[in-house]
Amino acid sequence: MTKSLRATGFGIAVWTAMGALLVCGRAALGAGESKAEAKKPAAPAAQKGKDPWKKLFDGKTLKGWKVPKMGGEGKVYVKDGAILMEQGNMMSGITYDAKDFPTMNYEVALEGKRTQGSDFFCTTTFPVGDSFCSLVVGGWGGTVVGLSSINYYDASENETSRFKEFKQDQWYRVRIRVSKAKIEAWIDDEKMVDLDTKDKKISIRFECEPCKPFGIATWCTTGAVRDIRVRALTEAEIKAAAEKADAQQ
Repeated sequence: MTKSLRATGFGIAVWTAMGALLVCGRAALGAGESKAEAKKPAAPAAQKGKDPWKKLFDGKTLKGWKVPKMGGEGKVYVKDGAILMEQGNMMSGITYDAKDFPTMNYEVALEGKRTQGSDFFCTTTFPVGDSFCSLVVGGWGGTVVGLSSINYYDASENETSRFKEFKQDQWYRVRIRVSKAKIEAWIDDEKMVDLDTKDKKISIRFECEPCKPFGIATWCTTGAVRDIRVRALTEAEIKAAAEKADAQQ
């Protein structure tokens, strides 16, 4: 009986020791997992915050837009996820019909293509503070890109004038960035406009008046636009534009 009790006591001690080891092992494993978790990289900022871009076109309807009377304008409607502006005599277009479009320190983006005709197919009118300006895309016979107007000179005549071939029925990505120091614009990945606006008179041609405050137009051409978005510039982008403008003076 004494032997049996001793054996039982020994068994209890062994199981107690084994249990302690198991608990310690789990604790150590848990600590290791915690350290591994701590080493994992943080999620990118884009995943943490909300998308900075605001969509202006839902891809299905003209909700939030109006078709301005330009005189001889073609039909404007949604087709295949894009706003189609049929060839008019002379201009056809679309105008954003809300009061929340920014006037400074913003970037607007869209995709545009020419489907018929040979002139501008997504010329975009936008605010610059208290003024307005237009980025001409494929004007004056189909190849001119630039701002209208700078110091009362059209895109074909001022320092922003550039030439680019545009293929029929091909989508092009357009971005326009407006800060207090600059107006910048890109087509696809090519920078087309880099204008220091200090002491510049910014205005639009009278034909683009119906597009204010923000609108897109064609000239004797059928054009389509889609993926129209806007966002506020970051403080870093505003600062970088100002510093670059100062360096260029």
